[in-house]
Amino acid sequence: MTEVYVIGVGMTRFAKYWERTIKDLTAEALDKTLTDAGVEKKDIEALYFSNSNWGYQSNQHCIRGQVALRPQGVEGIPIYNLENACAGGATGFHCAWMAILSGAYDCVMALGAEKMYDEDKMKMFQAFWTGIDVENIDSHMKALQEVSSQVGLEIPGENDTDGAGKNRSAFMDVYSAFCRWHMSKYGSTQRQLAVIASKNHFHSSMNPTAQYQKEMSVDEILAARMVSWPLTVPMCAPIGDGAAGAILCSKAFLKKLDSARPVKVRASALGSGTDRPLEAEDQDIACRLSKRAYEMAGVGPEDIDIVEVHDATAFGELHQTEALGFCPPGEGGLFAESGATTLGGKLPVNTSGGLESRGHPIGASGLGQIHELITQLRGEAGPRQVEDCRLALAENGGGNLAYEEAAMGIHILETTV
Repeated sequence: MTEVYVIGVGMTRFAKYWERTIKDLTAEALDKTLTDAGVEKKDIEALYFSNSNWGYQSNQHCIRGQVALRPQGVEGIPIYNLENACAGGATGFHCAWMAILSGAYDCVMALGAEKMYDEDKMKMFQAFWTGIDVENIDSHMKALQEVSSQVGLEIPGENDTDGAGKNRSAFMDVYSAFCRWHMSKYGSTQRQLAVIASKNHFHSSMNPTAQYQKEMSVDEILAARMVSWPLTVPMCAPIGDGAAGAILCSKAFLKKLDSARPVKVRASALGSGTDRPLEAEDQDIACRLSKRAYEMAGVGPEDIDIVEVHDATAFGELHQTEALGFCPPGEGGLFAESGATTLGGKLPVNTSGGLESRGHPIGASGLGQIHELITQLRGEAGPRQVEDCRLALAENGGGNLAYEEAAMGIHILETTV
């Protein structure tokens, strides 16, 4: 099989940028990625641009990549516009990988950019509805409420079922419904979610590109404002803006570079969700895709040294550690409580701080994960460096249909040092 390498990564800090535009954020990520790779714009033969919200927020549809990149002199080459909800960054990376793998190009870039903040809070939160089947949104949310009501848990306090799309993203209700089901079936606890969130805030305190860089204790997280029980604010990804990029190349192109720090792409898998029964956990999209990725790479979950997972909430991380095969079903909370997923543990998860604390600008999040893993595999992560890491996995999901993500990408990367 053709070898594919990542030779450059770059990103803005994920944050709240009232004064900056998509074009500004794109320019910063583009320049940082080119500089890191040691190549010039003229070396990029194709570019995969990920963005989900620009059309909804500002009516910029259809040619988003061309509009964002023209001011930077990126023109003439194929620019592929990608929209795949929160999995857009992973989709761009996968397409770039396929482009090199096919032999069509020798050097390509994946770049994601997003501005989510809006003065109109309701408009900002309702943007997330577009990651669900909007034609059937009422029946979809009703089905999720039925999942919650059937689990037999006593939900403390007032359960604000009308807040989705008004004072929070609808996806917080999606996650809380599945979390309640998991708690009822396996006995996982709210405190375990707080352990995960606290760990991620600790990791992000050492990450200069993270939106939040402050440690939070388990008790502080439990005491924070409730979003959708059992999820408190620090357990949920913030609204954020930002951009991130990665440059991939062939082995032939790599040989032309004098000071490259390449990381090899061992596997890249992209897929869509299915209409599986809720109880069929072994058919979960992450279970299916990770098996494909492990087989492609010739490794198993026990071989992975570091992971970035899509934790739009702390429950997202709990679930993914199970679905990706790092611990048995139902033991994700116990796995986190054991310290295994903390820096210095058996399998550090979300050393960037994850979506919960690094931030979650939709189209850029998957490439933010790649940035963290490349930095780690190069041994350049400073105080949050994972010792002796050679194999890394990124999981980036997006949207929701029925009982799982509508789209997901999983990549396995390997150091060449």
